[in-house]
Amino acid sequence: MKLISWNIDSLNAALTSESARAVLSRKVLDTIIEYNPDIIALQETKLSSKGPTKKHLTILGEMFPDYKIAWNSSVEPARKGYAGTMFLYKNNLEPKVIYPEIGAPDTMDLEGRIITLEFDKFYITQVYTPNAGDGLKRLEERMEWDRKYAKYLSSLDKEKFVLATGDFNVAHKEIDLAHPNNNRRSAGFTDEERKGFTNLLDKGFVDSFRYVHGDIKDVYTWWGQRVKTSKINNSGWRIDYWLVSERIADKILKSEMIDSGERQDHTPILIEIDL
Repeated sequence: MKLISWNIDSLNAALTSESARAVLSRKVLDTIIEYNPDIIALQETKLSSKGPTKKHLTILGEMFPDYKIAWNSSVEPARKGYAGTMFLYKNNLEPKVIYPEIGAPDTMDLEGRIITLEFDKFYITQVYTPNAGDGLKRLEERMEWDRKYAKYLSSLDKEKFVLATGDFNVAHKEIDLAHPNNNRRSAGFTDEERKGFTNLLDKGFVDSFRYVHGDIKDVYTWWGQRVKTSKINNSGWRIDYWLVSERIADKILKSEMIDSGERQDHTPILIEIDL
């Protein structure tokens, strides 16, 4: 199977806007289509509580004619047009679609952050992990999320092996960001968040990129938009992952980033695995 994950940062903008950034987003979607993946996971869709509009579905149907769609959007009392996830999967696949709640704090369970696809022998699940926020104002809630999410993935892994992807909003080790010393208390690189990710892996999961490539340096999945030269200078973070159950790590054929061209922010990530 070939699977691609991408934090798109507004599906509506990517499909309907004519801004320079939206044009770049559509180019990334075109690149994803060229890979012809079995499954595409999208995070931060930012759709309304009702999900994609008829216009969105028409455009998606034209772009991805061979795919079915499942989505999970933020619903009140959570913020409107916030977070959200979506799967596109080939028509020949027939998973059971699950929208789990993990007992997360605040409104996190209502923010459309997880979708799970259940197949006969495995699960494929995606997550858009909550950000600890400016000034780490949501760090306590984020730590609780990490504990609950690790428990959830572990429960899936007890039943069938798991592929878990998404924007985990954490650079796990110093090698996973360009300037670790400047970001010790930045959201996404606090000791607490890094320990939360270590705890997740310790429950029986493998970071597929590191499994394949080892300690290769200077490879990232996100470059901040606020600094125009961040991508040119490769001043990035690796915060998007494909994790797999440890017992099927030897089935991984490929795990890599997909070039998103000039577009800053997240880049798509790909895994090929012999299932």
